[in-house]
Amino acid sequence: MTEPVSATSRPGVVGPGMLAVVATLVAMWPYTAVIAPGGWTFAIVVIVATVAAAGMVARRLLRGLQDGIRSLLALLLQLVALTLALTSLLAGETAEFGLVPTAASVELTGLRLQRAVDEISNGVAPIDSTVSMTTAMGLAFALVALLVDHLLAHRLVVLTVLFTSVVGAVPMLLTFGSVNLVWFVLQAVMILIVLRFGARHDPDAVRHSPLVAAGLIGATAIAATVFVSPALPLSEAGGGNGRLSTINADLRLGDDLRRPDETRALTLVTSAAAPPYLRLATLSRFDGEVWRPDRSDRNPVEDGFGDRPWRDDIETVEHEVSIRVVGISSSRLPVPYAAEAISGLPRGWQAMPLNRTVVSATQDAAGADYTVQMATPAPSLEQIRASSTGGSGLVAAPADDLPEIIGDLAREVTAGADTDYDRLLALQDWFRSEFEYSLDAPVEDGFDGTGADAVATFLDVRSGYCIHFAGAFALMAQTLDMPVRIVVGYLPGTSTDEKRGEQRVYSVTSDKLHSWPEVYFRGVGWVPFEPTATLGTPTDFTSDAGAGGDGGEAAPTASAAPTAVPSTAPTGGPDRSDEDAGAGGDGALGQLDPTPVALIVAGALVVLLLPALVRAVRRMLRIRRAAAGDAIAAWREVSDTMADLRLPLHASETARTRAQSLAAAHGADAGALRELVTAVERRSYAEGGPAGGELDASLRRVLRDLEAGVSGRRRLLARLLPASLLRR
Repeated sequence: MTEPVSATSRPGVVGPGMLAVVATLVAMWPYTAVIAPGGWTFAIVVIVATVAAAGMVARRLLRGLQDGIRSLLALLLQLVALTLALTSLLAGETAEFGLVPTAASVELTGLRLQRAVDEISNGVAPIDSTVSMTTAMGLAFALVALLVDHLLAHRLVVLTVLFTSVVGAVPMLLTFGSVNLVWFVLQAVMILIVLRFGARHDPDAVRHSPLVAAGLIGATAIAATVFVSPALPLSEAGGGNGRLSTINADLRLGDDLRRPDETRALTLVTSAAAPPYLRLATLSRFDGEVWRPDRSDRNPVEDGFGDRPWRDDIETVEHEVSIRVVGISSSRLPVPYAAEAISGLPRGWQAMPLNRTVVSATQDAAGADYTVQMATPAPSLEQIRASSTGGSGLVAAPADDLPEIIGDLAREVTAGADTDYDRLLALQDWFRSEFEYSLDAPVEDGFDGTGADAVATFLDVRSGYCIHFAGAFALMAQTLDMPVRIVVGYLPGTSTDEKRGEQRVYSVTSDKLHSWPEVYFRGVGWVPFEPTATLGTPTDFTSDAGAGGDGGEAAPTASAAPTAVPSTAPTGGPDRSDEDAGAGGDGALGQLDPTPVALIVAGALVVLLLPALVRAVRRMLRIRRAAAGDAIAAWREVSDTMADLRLPLHASETARTRAQSLAAAHGADAGALRELVTAVERRSYAEGGPAGGELDASLRRVLRDLEAGVSGRRRLLARLLPASLLRR
């Protein structure tokens, strides 16, 4: 007879707590292959330690209470400690005393979670360790740490093994990357340790309620992580302007710059004759597959952007632009080129002088209202032709092993040009005259990617959208030994009937998300070009600096883009009108490849059905042993089936007493039970006695009767979540 577990026979609190820490950190480790280690790893270590410490302290102080009450109070203490730790780590700048969350803390966390979903959906492994990723991973592993801690505290070792294995396998399931053999070895060692812990401390009595509750919580958490989170709707932007769209700076064709349904992203007023292009990021790091955002020194935006990168004899055009963000969420602020000073921003925004962009690790662009003082060079045609491209250390070296078509076409198109500017102008004119704008062609022809091979296909097909044009132009310029980068931002806005003071308000909608290349000229700085057919107005400088001072057509670079002249092409034009109707994802670009989804679903189902598979194998082996006369194996299968079906099971019962109860209360065949009990008693009490004849037929009859006596729902639960796996 097995006695109930008493307060004095419980395992210590330190062992399970430390085991939970190690098991959670082992499950976390595979994520370092898809998210660059950084702030998020430190945050998770602190969070896991906080959960374990709070749990150990609570269980030690409350060790005299009943298990259920002690577990509940321990959970409450852990939640309080977690709330303080998460607030301090993830939103301390908005918290009282840096610990107590406020409404602003909740709002900031929500915005960062939206941004993290976008970074995960659109990023390329390894994803940068941003504050948004730290927030998402910190919250996710706070839940994981709590579940593992309580599963081990209740000695639910099988669920602990299943849950940590699924959590650790998620990165490989979602990215279809190579198998992390080292992690599998570590996880296998962890499984042996956890099972050993369970074998030492798990009582014979089955804990029915914790099994079901923990199973449902674990399954729900996994399903939410894998399937639900990426599909959550974005929150509404303030002012009734529609959904809040998240923007990610990684340049991925068909992802970052796939045009969504048209909503207002921001409004602006300017002292210039026309609204400027706005930039979010520049990308010059190309690894052969993906263009990545630049990394450079930062300083508080209040300190400005440093010296102007052009000579004093180059005419400078100065304007003021006031911007109000109403419909986007981003850690990058939309600004014109070249920003020199920004007012109206809270602390936390940082300027990147090298590319004149603004970023933040703690702030969000949503709702920002600020004014930018901008100054841009307006060289004459003679000055730009006299300048050469180049400059050491400006951008990363060109990617190796580019397809030959890229360099061959670059040299062919520019063969008749004498200066660097004329070569780039020839490239720009060639793209705009020989190519066509299409949102469908990249998908139909299978080159909707950022790699060099995709560019080579685009040059052959000669149809695509802005990223294809910008990416092809950039790689071709690199083959001509020119420093080039790609800008991600917005086309100029369109005029509205609204006014702010005496100035006209321009509206920039989400479908104006755009990209264009820039090339560095010595003494002039970064000069933008517009190769995308039917969009904007191409770069074209005026001889003798003409009338460039007012930022009109004669000073195209005064807007940080190929031209400041507003164009109807982005929202109209023969080459775009039809495509834009489906640019929000309803057309060909929105089609989903079912293969990854099917594989992920299949993998999740295999994991969730693993307990049922283990239980089926155990039953099959016991029935075989019963056929060979093993009475103990047969009776253990009867007991485990009772546990699975949630039938009353008492450790103090003898085999004969249990058989009588099963026959009377549950309709099991009395004759078959009698044969099993006789064999068990002979095996248990008659030393050296025969094991008995074949018992498999009687065993099968009893099992069928027990299953027939319960509801279909209970039979299904017994198959999917077999409680007997928790019994020794």
